[in-house]
Amino acid sequence: MVGLRTRYVDLNSRPELQVVVDREQGQYLGHPTTLLLPDGKTVLCVYPKGHGSGQILYKRSNNAGLTWSGRLTTPPSWATGKETPTIHRLIDASGKARLLLWSGLYPARTSLSVDEGTTWSELKPAGNWGGIVVMGALEPIRGQKGSYAAYFHDDGRFFADSKKATGVFTLYRTITTDGGLTWNAPTVVLNRSDLHLCEPGIIRSPNGKTLAMLLRENKRVRNSQVIFSKDEGLTWTEPRDLPAELTGDRHVGKYLKDGRLFIGFRDISPKGTGTVTDGDWVGWIGSFDDLEKGLPGQYRVRLKDNTSTWDCGYSGVEVLRDGTIVTTTYGHWDQDQPPYIMCVRFNPSKMPELHPYRNSQK
Repeated sequence: MVGLRTRYVDLNSRPELQVVVDREQGQYLGHPTTLLLPDGKTVLCVYPKGHGSGQILYKRSNNAGLTWSGRLTTPPSWATGKETPTIHRLIDASGKARLLLWSGLYPARTSLSVDEGTTWSELKPAGNWGGIVVMGALEPIRGQKGSYAAYFHDDGRFFADSKKATGVFTLYRTITTDGGLTWNAPTVVLNRSDLHLCEPGIIRSPNGKTLAMLLRENKRVRNSQVIFSKDEGLTWTEPRDLPAELTGDRHVGKYLKDGRLFIGFRDISPKGTGTVTDGDWVGWIGSFDDLEKGLPGQYRVRLKDNTSTWDCGYSGVEVLRDGTIVTTTYGHWDQDQPPYIMCVRFNPSKMPELHPYRNSQK
């Protein structure tokens, strides 16, 4: 068992912070992604009806996650979802905003909305390629209006639809220059067989000059890994271990109003090790400086106890104008029951047990 060097805060037994987003008797619901719209209160949530595959379901909250709509009407092609959907908001060079939903495996497909999620187009292939958790990370390219880089991984089965795993995990990057309408042929960021690096999550430094990419290690022989880029993703450093406090799956991070970072993820440790929250839905609070220096950060927060040994924690993370975190995921929240979707809402600045750093951070 690995000892955590951060302060540990357990929010599991705080039902006043928890809101059920969707639950269906006897039905597995999992792997949500969320998007907070510019009005600061509308949150969209998409997720598959099944374990990482199945019909793409869609809900909306008009009050920042306090209550949620019923399942909304979606295009017929959303019923053909094969994998975990993700949702993003992009702005093209003319200032026009559109929402973009991705659906993997092969081929990777996209659906667009030009009315902030009221209506959507049918899913259409983005190219003659595919991958896993498309797109786990999407980031604007600094200084290039309308241009974004999106990142995903594959294990050989779906990039060219070979259906055969190669033992090598490859991380890919694809670019749009027209606000998400078209995407170029993906290029390789890294590939490894000794480590299975996947499910990238990107965080930009406060000064905007550095990208940190946090990576799941799926062989379970090392901690999660991190790489850095100072040229908008053209080149990256060699992977290195993240501390145990940040080791897990599918990292999603956002800045809090006081400059700290909150990163949500599933706590999974390398084989033969473990933490007090192993297999649970957790969050980490620290700074970008901690990421760069390999420091443990300030807090490890257990958001919810997962009764499964691992199956939870693809977190949507949104930060409201008042500093409230609205984080959403699936999990086996009740013993011997299928997983369902829940959000947890809390404001660290108003919780004595999660007080800010005493000293200013970079």
